Amino acid sequence: MTENWPVAELDTVRRLRILAAAQPSALFVEDLVPAPFEAVWAVAADLENELPTLLPDVRSLTVTATDGERLEAYARGYGGVRARFDIVLSPGWCLMQSRFLLGGMAAVPDGDGTRFAFLGGFRFPGARLLRPALRPLGDHYGPMVLRRLRSRLDIG
Repeated sequence: MTENWPVAELDTVRRLRILAAAQPSALFVEDLVPAPFEAVWAVAADLENELPTLLPDVRSLTVTATDGERLEAYARGYGGVRARFDIVLSPGWCLMQSRFLLGGMAAVPDGDGTRFAFLGGFRFPGARLLRPALRPLGDHYGPMVLRRLRSRLDIG
């Protein structure tokens, strides 16, 4: 009887967009990158080597445990900030959570290019109150991540 129910499939970028909409302090950017999905995701999924290049506030990220698509990692920022992250990493999808931070990347093929999205946000009570103060930073930070991704792909 339930076999006639409609099914709504959401691609990874749409899933990340929904997650960003539900996160009170979320920064979300999305763009069409003129490069094949495989090339874009090879950069995005190389967390230890590429994430510090893509994110200006991450000095290093070290994966300490893996279990299929689930990873554990420690990130170090500038100024001594450190955090342990639980990560889900699969083709076209990366979601990272620490005690206070949420991050994500998603990608899907789109014609000859790739639709790529980035999410960053805080995970603590009252984070919604920071949204007005963080908006100018987000207006700068999100496009910077996209520019750095394009630079790593040599497409400026």
